[in-house]
Amino acid sequence: MRLHEIVPGLVIAVTLAMPTLAADLTVNPTPQERREPTASGTTTAARVYRGRVAVMDGRTLWFPEHALKIRLVDIDACELPQWAFDPKWIERERTKAPPPVPCGPLAKAWLKRTIGLAIVDCAIAAHDSEGVALARCTVKGKDVALEMLRVGWARVAMPYPVNPSYLARQRYAMAARYGMWATYMLDMNEWRRKAIDTTLSRRPIADFNLLTERESEISPPFVDARRKPKRTDR
Repeated sequence: MRLHEIVPGLVIAVTLAMPTLAADLTVNPTPQERREPTASGTTTAARVYRGRVAVMDGRTLWFPEHALKIRLVDIDACELPQWAFDPKWIERERTKAPPPVPCGPLAKAWLKRTIGLAIVDCAIAAHDSEGVALARCTVKGKDVALEMLRVGWARVAMPYPVNPSYLARQRYAMAARYGMWATYMLDMNEWRRKAIDTTLSRRPIADFNLLTERESEISPPFVDARRKPKRTDR
């Protein structure tokens, strides 16, 4: 889906990253075990959680019955306060920055659309440096992370994932300019290192300034924002 074809009638609201539990309860989900592949090709027993979830952001789910936060393994997405920019920058001399795009809320909206009220199965694969569970999750038989890559609101996390289809879906979404690939954005890891104001009141100009000083490129080639002067009217 291209940027201008975002779900009709969808009202994008920048909401708090804490999950809303109303309508997100499940009927006593019980952890199970499932065999999950590893980078070496072997399999290990993975603990599986099943139930309805709340979507916290474009890569994070919350199982209220277990008070458990899970991040989708092998993908990354814009943080809720993070802004991207529309490369169709018209009247450059009159407007000092391209139109902002709320990539974090849009990623969250697509993840909520993908899951809806369906039952989710998440197999824990590992834990990150913050102790948050990393899991491969499915809904209605579909890999949730793969769906996010398909519509372009997530990217493959580094190092490359075990599942080669992740890279294939990302390449397709990039070529079609779906989702965030239709925007100009800062690498998520670089944004997390550099962003000082990480509240939901963060203004787009702060991310535009970070873009002009970026260290790495993840967006498809667009007009180079590095040539624009840094703005100070925060």
